[in-house]
Amino acid sequence: MSAVNEKKVAALEAVKYIKSGMTVGLGTGSTAFFMIEAIGEMVKNGLQIKAVATSNETEKLATKLGINVITLAEAKRLDVTIDGADEVDEDFQLIKGGGGALLREKIVAHNSDLNVIIADSSKSVAKLGKFKLPIETIPFATQLILKELDDMGLSPVQRMKGDKAYKTDENNDILDIDIWDTEIELNDLEQQLKSIPGVVETGLFLTSTNVVIIGIGEEAVIKKK
Repeated sequence: MSAVNEKKVAALEAVKYIKSGMTVGLGTGSTAFFMIEAIGEMVKNGLQIKAVATSNETEKLATKLGINVITLAEAKRLDVTIDGADEVDEDFQLIKGGGGALLREKIVAHNSDLNVIIADSSKSVAKLGKFKLPIETIPFATQLILKELDDMGLSPVQRMKGDKAYKTDENNDILDIDIWDTEIELNDLEQQLKSIPGVVETGLFLTSTNVVIIGIGEEAVIKKK
Protein backbone atom coordinates (compact mmCIF):
# COMPACT_ATOMS: atom_id res chain seq x y z
CA MET A 1 0.00 0.00 0.00
CA SER A 2 1.50 3.35 -1.02
CA ALA A 3 1.94 6.30 1.31
CA VAL A 4 -0.42 8.30 -0.94
CA ASN A 5 -3.21 5.78 -0.46
CA GLU A 6 -2.58 5.61 3.28
CA LYS A 7 -2.91 9.40 3.46
CA LYS A 8 -6.26 9.16 1.69
CA VAL A 9 -7.44 6.42 4.07
CA ALA A 10 -6.58 8.56 7.11
CA ALA A 11 -8.10 11.70 5.61
CA LEU A 12 -11.40 10.03 4.75
CA GLU A 13 -11.70 8.67 8.29
CA ALA A 14 -10.95 12.06 9.83
CA VAL A 15 -13.65 13.99 7.97
CA LYS A 16 -16.24 11.85 9.77
CA TYR A 17 -15.64 14.16 12.75
CA ILE A 18 -17.10 17.10 10.80
CA LYS A 19 -20.80 17.98 11.06
CA SER A 20 -22.87 20.82 9.64
CA GLY A 21 -22.71 23.98 11.70
CA MET A 22 -19.11 23.42 12.80
CA THR A 23 -16.17 25.75 12.45
CA VAL A 24 -13.26 23.69 11.20
CA GLY A 25 -9.50 24.25 11.10
CA LEU A 26 -7.91 23.08 7.86
CA GLY A 27 -4.31 21.90 8.03
CA THR A 28 -1.55 22.21 5.45
CA GLY A 29 0.46 19.61 3.57
CA SER A 30 0.15 16.54 1.39
CA THR A 31 -2.10 14.56 3.76
CA ALA A 32 -4.27 17.57 4.58
CA PHE A 33 -4.77 18.04 0.82
CA PHE A 34 -6.85 14.85 0.69
CA MET A 35 -8.86 15.94 3.73
CA ILE A 36 -9.66 19.31 2.14
CA GLU A 37 -10.67 17.61 -1.10
CA ALA A 38 -13.02 15.32 0.83
CA ILE A 39 -14.57 18.27 2.69
CA GLY A 40 -15.04 20.03 -0.64
CA GLU A 41 -17.11 17.07 -1.84
CA MET A 42 -19.10 17.09 1.40
CA VAL A 43 -19.84 20.80 0.93
CA LYS A 44 -21.07 20.09 -2.61
CA ASN A 45 -23.41 17.53 -1.08
CA GLY A 46 -24.87 19.97 1.43
CA LEU A 47 -22.44 20.17 4.37
CA GLN A 48 -22.51 23.66 5.85
CA ILE A 49 -19.36 24.70 7.72
CA LYS A 50 -17.04 27.61 8.20
CA ALA A 51 -13.31 26.96 7.92
CA VAL A 52 -10.06 28.58 9.04
CA ALA A 53 -7.00 27.86 6.91
CA THR A 54 -3.52 27.34 8.35
CA SER A 55 -1.76 28.64 5.23
CA ASN A 56 -2.30 30.69 2.10
CA GLU A 57 -1.97 27.48 0.09
CA THR A 58 -4.76 25.79 2.05
CA GLU A 59 -6.97 28.87 1.80
CA LYS A 60 -6.63 28.91 -1.99
CA LEU A 61 -7.49 25.22 -2.29
CA ALA A 62 -10.43 25.41 0.11
CA THR A 63 -11.87 28.48 -1.59
CA LYS A 64 -11.50 26.83 -5.00
CA LEU A 65 -13.47 23.84 -3.70
CA GLY A 66 -16.31 26.03 -2.43
CA ILE A 67 -15.49 25.84 1.29
CA ASN A 68 -16.45 28.98 3.23
CA VAL A 69 -13.13 30.28 4.61
CA ILE A 70 -13.14 32.86 7.40
CA THR A 71 -10.43 34.39 9.57
CA LEU A 72 -9.46 33.03 12.97
CA ALA A 73 -10.58 36.32 14.51
CA GLU A 74 -14.03 35.82 12.99
CA ALA A 75 -14.16 32.19 14.15
CA LYS A 76 -13.01 32.93 17.72
CA ARG A 77 -13.04 29.21 18.52
CA LEU A 78 -12.88 26.07 16.36
CA ASP A 79 -14.85 22.88 16.93
CA VAL A 80 -12.25 20.65 15.28
CA THR A 81 -8.98 20.99 13.39
CA ILE A 82 -7.64 18.28 11.10
CA ASP A 83 -3.98 18.46 10.17
CA GLY A 84 -1.03 16.29 9.19
CA ALA A 85 2.31 15.71 10.90
CA ASP A 86 5.87 14.96 9.85
CA GLU A 87 6.28 12.64 12.84
CA VAL A 88 3.96 11.42 15.61
CA ASP A 89 4.98 9.28 18.59
CA GLU A 90 3.03 7.04 20.97
CA ASP A 91 2.54 9.94 23.41
CA PHE A 92 0.68 12.05 20.81
CA GLN A 93 3.70 14.33 20.44
CA LEU A 94 4.43 15.71 16.98
CA ILE A 95 7.01 17.32 14.77
CA LYS A 96 5.33 19.60 12.25
CA GLY A 97 6.50 22.31 9.89
CA GLY A 98 7.89 20.43 6.91
CA GLY A 99 5.49 22.49 4.82
CA GLY A 100 6.50 25.72 6.56
CA ALA A 101 3.11 26.46 8.16
CA LEU A 102 3.98 25.57 11.75
CA LEU A 103 3.21 28.98 13.26
CA ARG A 104 -0.35 29.23 11.99
CA GLU A 105 -0.86 25.51 12.58
CA LYS A 106 0.08 25.86 16.23
CA ILE A 107 -2.13 28.94 16.68
CA VAL A 108 -5.10 27.15 15.12
CA ALA A 109 -4.48 24.00 17.19
CA HIS A 110 -4.37 26.10 20.37
CA ASN A 111 -7.78 27.56 19.53
CA SER A 112 -9.49 24.25 18.69
CA ASP A 113 -11.65 22.11 20.96
CA LEU A 114 -10.52 18.92 19.18
CA ASN A 115 -7.29 18.34 17.24
CA VAL A 116 -7.18 15.37 14.87
CA ILE A 117 -3.86 14.41 13.28
CA ILE A 118 -3.80 12.35 10.10
CA ALA A 119 -0.76 10.58 8.66
CA ASP A 120 0.50 7.64 6.67
CA SER A 121 2.26 4.80 8.49
CA SER A 122 5.76 6.15 7.81
CA LYS A 123 5.05 9.13 10.09
CA SER A 124 4.40 6.96 13.16
CA VAL A 125 7.65 6.73 15.17
CA ALA A 126 8.88 5.48 18.53
CA LYS A 127 11.01 8.59 19.02
CA LEU A 128 10.80 12.05 17.48
CA GLY A 129 13.76 13.49 15.65
CA LYS A 130 14.70 11.60 12.51
CA PHE A 131 12.76 14.35 10.74
CA LYS A 132 14.58 17.62 11.32
CA LEU A 133 12.73 19.99 13.66
CA PRO A 134 11.68 23.27 11.99
CA ILE A 135 12.08 26.54 13.88
CA GLU A 136 10.49 29.78 12.61
CA THR A 137 12.66 32.85 13.13
CA ILE A 138 12.48 36.58 12.48
CA PRO A 139 14.88 37.46 9.62
CA PHE A 140 16.50 40.26 11.67
CA ALA A 141 17.80 37.63 14.10
CA THR A 142 18.19 34.52 11.94
CA GLN A 143 21.97 34.55 11.49
CA LEU A 144 22.61 35.02 15.21
CA ILE A 145 20.09 32.32 16.06
CA LEU A 146 21.89 29.98 13.66
CA LYS A 147 25.09 30.45 15.65
CA GLU A 148 23.34 29.99 19.00
CA LEU A 149 21.67 26.78 17.87
CA ASP A 150 24.97 25.54 16.45
CA ASP A 151 26.60 26.21 19.83
CA MET A 152 23.85 24.05 21.38
CA GLY A 153 24.92 21.16 19.13
CA LEU A 154 21.69 21.22 17.08
CA SER A 155 23.31 21.54 13.62
CA PRO A 156 20.89 24.18 12.26
CA VAL A 157 20.45 24.65 8.52
CA GLN A 158 18.54 27.58 7.02
CA ARG A 159 15.80 26.36 4.71
CA MET A 160 16.20 27.59 1.15
CA LYS A 161 13.95 27.87 -1.88
CA GLY A 162 16.27 27.78 -4.85
CA ASP A 163 19.08 30.21 -4.12
CA LYS A 164 17.02 32.36 -1.76
CA ALA A 165 15.96 31.94 1.85
CA TYR A 166 12.61 30.16 2.20
CA LYS A 167 9.94 32.51 3.57
CA THR A 168 6.82 31.54 5.52
CA ASP A 169 3.40 33.12 5.01
CA GLU A 170 4.40 35.52 7.78
CA ASN A 171 7.60 36.37 5.84
CA ASN A 172 9.80 34.69 8.44
CA ASP A 173 12.70 32.25 8.02
CA ILE A 174 12.80 28.53 8.79
CA LEU A 175 15.76 26.81 10.43
CA ASP A 176 15.78 23.00 10.46
CA ILE A 177 17.64 21.50 13.43
CA ASP A 178 18.78 18.04 14.42
CA ILE A 179 17.34 16.90 17.76
CA TRP A 180 17.87 13.14 17.32
CA ASP A 181 20.89 12.88 19.62
CA THR A 182 19.95 15.60 22.09
CA GLU A 183 19.60 14.51 25.70
CA ILE A 184 17.35 17.46 26.51
CA GLU A 185 13.78 16.46 27.39
CA LEU A 186 11.36 17.70 24.73
CA ASN A 187 9.41 20.09 26.97
CA ASP A 188 12.67 21.61 28.19
CA LEU A 189 13.98 21.86 24.64
CA GLU A 190 10.81 23.65 23.58
CA GLN A 191 11.25 26.20 26.35
CA GLN A 192 14.95 26.70 25.64
CA LEU A 193 14.31 27.31 21.95
CA LYS A 194 11.45 29.73 22.55
CA SER A 195 13.49 31.67 25.09
CA ILE A 196 15.89 32.74 22.31
CA PRO A 197 14.86 36.25 21.15
CA GLY A 198 13.80 36.07 17.52
CA VAL A 199 12.52 32.50 17.64
CA VAL A 200 8.84 32.86 16.85
CA GLU A 201 7.74 29.23 17.18
CA THR A 202 8.97 25.64 16.98
CA GLY A 203 7.56 22.60 15.21
CA LEU A 204 7.20 20.67 18.47
CA PHE A 205 3.49 20.04 19.13
CA LEU A 206 3.66 18.29 22.49
CA THR A 207 0.23 18.59 24.13
CA SER A 208 -2.34 19.77 21.57
CA THR A 209 -3.30 16.48 19.87
CA ASN A 210 -6.45 14.61 20.91
CA VAL A 211 -6.84 12.01 18.15
CA VAL A 212 -4.31 10.42 15.79
CA ILE A 213 -5.49 8.58 12.67
CA ILE A 214 -2.82 6.55 10.88
CA GLY A 215 -3.41 4.97 7.50
CA ILE A 216 -1.90 1.48 7.59
CA GLY A 217 -2.54 -0.32 4.34
CA GLU A 218 -6.28 -0.13 3.69
CA GLU A 219 -7.11 0.46 7.36
CA ALA A 220 -7.42 3.66 9.37
CA VAL A 221 -6.07 3.06 12.89
CA ILE A 222 -7.56 5.53 15.37
CA LYS A 223 -5.82 6.43 18.61
CA LYS A 224 -7.46 8.69 21.18
CA LYS A 225 -5.77 10.41 24.11
